[in-house]
Amino acid sequence: MSALDKIKKMLKGHEDQAGKGVDRTGDMIDDRTQGKHSKHVDTGQDRLKQQFGSDRDPDNPPRA
Repeated sequence: MSALDKIKKMLKGHEDQAGKGVDRTGDMIDDRTQGKHSKHVDTGQDRLKQQFGSDRDPDNPPRA
C-alpha cells in the first residue's frame, strides 16, 4: 500500500477538512514565495483535492 493510499484511507469521511487544509497550505506557500509560483501552487492544490476527493460539491454530485 502506497503512502497516498494510506492518506486517502485516513481522510475518508473528512474530505472537506482535507480541502481546507490544502487551501491553507497553498495560501501559506503563496505568502512565503510572494506569489511567484502561484500558478504551480494552484495546480498542486487542484490535484491534491482531486486525489483526496475534496473537490466534490455536495450540492452538485458528479454524474454517473
